[in-house]
Amino acid sequence: MNELPAAGATPADPWVDLRRHTPARIALGRAGGSLPTAELLRFAAAHAQARDAVHLPLDVAALNAALQADGWQPIEVHSRAPQRDAYLRRPDWGRRLAAASAERLQHCAGAPVDLAVVLGDGLSALATQRHAVPLLRALREALAGALTIAPPVIALQARVALADEIGALLQARLVLIVLGERPGLSSPDSLGAYLTHAPQVGCSDAQRNCVSNIRPEGLPPELAARRLAWLLREALRRRLTGIGLKDDSATELLAP
Repeated sequence: MNELPAAGATPADPWVDLRRHTPARIALGRAGGSLPTAELLRFAAAHAQARDAVHLPLDVAALNAALQADGWQPIEVHSRAPQRDAYLRRPDWGRRLAAASAERLQHCAGAPVDLAVVLGDGLSALATQRHAVPLLRALREALAGALTIAPPVIALQARVALADEIGALLQARLVLIVLGERPGLSSPDSLGAYLTHAPQVGCSDAQRNCVSNIRPEGLPPELAARRLAWLLREALRRRLTGIGLKDDSATELLAP
């Protein structure tokens, strides 16, 4: 039989044991009609961390060096949003390239390729800084040379649709943009990956496949790369992405 708590003792809260299984804010307790001070401070710190992630600029030099160390020769471009505040106020500016960047990509384009990869800052440059290179490295290993890949593009003040113009200029059959997702209170560094077949300006979100929450505490980059590799192969085979391409990669990933 379970022992009863001693007289005057506070009964154990059964929710407390569940906290170790999830980053969600459960079993916070209370102090009178409010939360305990410690929980209020943790919430304030998480909120500040999420806000900082939105405004923190991408360290392009460090990202460029990491890519070059892996054997890539990246190209840097910028959207039409001149600064971060404009990017946040005008999402449409983040979906198109600045004129100088579009011209640079036209000069860099060579023969048609299977895949163009864009590394964007998005709404959390922290996510791109931490996880984009490990993801790209794992994706190259998962593809094992099966696809021709254009030099990766580092895109600043980037929204998802910016990849459509980049992919079209690089004559890519597929474009994959990885960029920081909107930060949450428990995930300020979550990376999202969006894949589009036959990219061109004006593509809709219904034409994309998305793999989200890429980070060690969510979907690890190695596993995300295997899922993306499956989507890339199927997209090329079926000549489509988006609502017409169901992600059945789990069946293959479960195989030994």
